[in-house]
Amino acid sequence: MEAKLSDILDNVLGLLLLEGSYDIQDSDAGYNVMIETEDAGRLIGFKGENLTALQLIINQMMSRELALSGGVQPKENEPAGFKRVILDVSGWRQNKENELTEKAKEWAEQVKQSGTEMELEPMPSWQRRIIHLSIESVDGVESESIGEGRDRHLVIRSTK
Repeated sequence: MEAKLSDILDNVLGLLLLEGSYDIQDSDAGYNVMIETEDAGRLIGFKGENLTALQLIINQMMSRELALSGGVQPKENEPAGFKRVILDVSGWRQNKENELTEKAKEWAEQVKQSGTEMELEPMPSWQRRIIHLSIESVDGVESESIGEGRDRHLVIRSTK
């Protein structure tokens, strides 16, 4: 399947007229793809929106390729042997994850000290997940996602 992913990446990046390289790392969690390009900003987009959309498209293409090659569907719309593809461009995603982890701990401490809940700006699901996981490790606070669609955001509150 790594060869299929490589073909898909070649085609998609070619259609986007992006020059650069990529590295695919296979793990139990899925395929981690690190893309290096001079035009990283265009590929990442505003607040990572382009990167999120590209990742969704590539995952759908991989799912379809696997289904067409005879994969059985154990889960809804997910062929057997499917591995999720996670894209990162010039380390942007990893830096964002580290930044969110640190900020989440700071926000948790602010909420613990003030006792006032904190409402964060809307963000993609993968960013909310990072914050949820970081908040779980802090005693005395909890997080909850509220809202729908593009307005979905996190609230951090004290458990006391």
